[in-house]
Amino acid sequence: MASLNFHHLRYFWMIANESNLTRAAERLHVSQSALSIQLRQLEDSLGQKLFEREGKRLQLTEAGRIALDYANTIFRAGDELISLMHGRATGERQLLRIGAVSTLSRNFQLELVRSWVQRSDVELVLHSGNLRELLLQMLGHTIDLVLSNRPAPRDTQANWHCHLLDEQPVSLVGKPNDVKQPFRFPEDLNGRPLLLPSIESEIRSAFDFLLEQADVRPLVVAEVDDMAMLRLLARETGHLALVPPVVVLDELRQGLLVEHYCITDIRERFLCDYAKPTLSKCVGQRLTDVVST
Repeated sequence: MASLNFHHLRYFWMIANESNLTRAAERLHVSQSALSIQLRQLEDSLGQKLFEREGKRLQLTEAGRIALDYANTIFRAGDELISLMHGRATGERQLLRIGAVSTLSRNFQLELVRSWVQRSDVELVLHSGNLRELLLQMLGHTIDLVLSNRPAPRDTQANWHCHLLDEQPVSLVGKPNDVKQPFRFPEDLNGRPLLLPSIESEIRSAFDFLLEQADVRPLVVAEVDDMAMLRLLARETGHLALVPPVVVLDELRQGLLVEHYCITDIRERFLCDYAKPTLSKCVGQRLTDVVST
């Protein structure tokens, strides 16, 4: 059985981080041809192709992503060993890179990361975007995990795993009024102006289905894919908005908005998506902290 050449592994690690053979060769102070030979020898010893060329960039294969995670763990452990032997503290700051879909409640994100930003041993990096963009970044190892309100789609290139962090029913919220009778759902929505999430969201689909079953037709004045903007519109326009209460938590506490009706049949889910098979030991420990929050 072939033994692992750590010299070759270090060269592979540099190529993977640069995504470019020429830049990696310059940083390692070796010729590009010599670096190509070292990479090919590593691939031969592992019996797997580690890169695919896409234009001028080198893209990691699935085997390459797994190898990179192991390389990160190996070299980090080596650095810790040297620190330990020299009597230096090993508790260096850990980098935690989180992607959050732009439609996710900012209040929920704040509650989740609040404890981390107060820790001296964690450096937090937050990215936002749509789910597809963030999953591609996670596939490329530029982020560790993705916070979202819907699970990652099944993909033949990546074995995504999904963990439910929390869930809560959605509500119709709006400004306080002097009407004494209780809100009748869904009858009171017939012809009424509404602020709704975009049709791509799961809670919008479930809400539309409920109204269709009851033959109720509200007046949709705005469809918004950003929960922060939906919160502002509810606060400024006076129209009812369909949101998870955590989105408007501050407004509810201050009395600027009130919950007119809680729709228990529709629940917003808060999820953590990650690629478990390629999850490094270090990221895995940080994920344990996330899912236990």
